[in-house]
Amino acid sequence: MGMFDNILKKLGIDKSEEEPAPPPAAPKSSTADAAAAERAERAARLERYRPKKEMSEVDVVSKLEKMAEENPEELNWKTSIVDLLKLLGLDSSYEARVELAEELGCPLEYMDDTAQMNTWLHKTVLELIAENGGNIPPELLD
Repeated sequence: MGMFDNILKKLGIDKSEEEPAPPPAAPKSSTADAAAAERAERAARLERYRPKKEMSEVDVVSKLEKMAEENPEELNWKTSIVDLLKLLGLDSSYEARVELAEELGCPLEYMDDTAQMNTWLHKTVLELIAENGGNIPPELLD
């Protein structure tokens, strides 16, 4: 089970009935095609988390807001991937975020810049939660 699967589980979004997507095939390319192959591989990894069937909506916002109220730390899950992971009781360390970013196919140019990686990661996680049935408001997806 991947880190993103753990996020969905913590939010009460059940994907257990879906068949897991096969892992992406190893790219067969020359040096000239390496960048295109890398983009295709990232897209294939991200596609694994896109729902294959119609999903019923889960009130993720209410769950997260309730969790935030009950948490002794002041966490802003709406803008921070670190705070979102902490709120869900998941590892928010740099290493864990790198692992999640790799799992979701973060572009390599963002991986060397923590701020860019975190911004991409937060936006991507919220988008995938919404695609999997979470009621993420449009203003958080911009």
